[in-house]
Amino acid sequence: MTVPMRRLVTLARRTGTDDAVNAVAEEVTERAAHALGVPGTVSYEPGPSGPGGITVPLLLSSAHDLSVASIGPHPLLAAAQAARLVRAGARPGTPVVMVALGAQGPGIAEHLERARELLAQSWTGPVELATLTGPGPRPEQVLRRRVAVSPYLLSPGPDADQVRALAHAAGASVVADVVGTHRFVADLVVRRFRAGAARSRAA
Repeated sequence: MTVPMRRLVTLARRTGTDDAVNAVAEEVTERAAHALGVPGTVSYEPGPSGPGGITVPLLLSSAHDLSVASIGPHPLLAAAQAARLVRAGARPGTPVVMVALGAQGPGIAEHLERARELLAQSWTGPVELATLTGPGPRPEQVLRRRVAVSPYLLSPGPDADQVRALAHAAGASVVADVVGTHRFVADLVVRRFRAGAARSRAA
């Protein structure tokens, strides 16, 4: 019996025709596939990954509309956020507001609270949570002068633009970039692929 060649299939949410948004998923997938030495493709619709395919979600939060799990929360994502904060000019220990998209659904609040805790550990400073939608305080209620803002978002786009606009309006000192194509994201995809391959062999 021939064993199908392993393939990486990342599952992402397509955002209209915004090439910058979709390019994040493409670049992360390419980097992870190169590190693994396997072919890699991006899928924007949940479904069977086909022979040899190992699916890894490229979603920071569980997506109720796609009915799949998320890649986070995870210490590597928190480390990527901390690195983005430093690159934007924030000093470690500065109070941070982590702004997430948010969503309705079971476990979302716990998921975001865990992501907040991990960022606080990586940043070694106080971190508050705000959400654009769903349960939780809105950015307008939490943002204030002299805080740094960390978007818990994978890709640029309207949500990231909204976070930046709200942060500047509130007088935030620093607004970090989205997690994006930080190398830790590809590293996490590699880990998830290997774990999925191990489960597949054991089945």
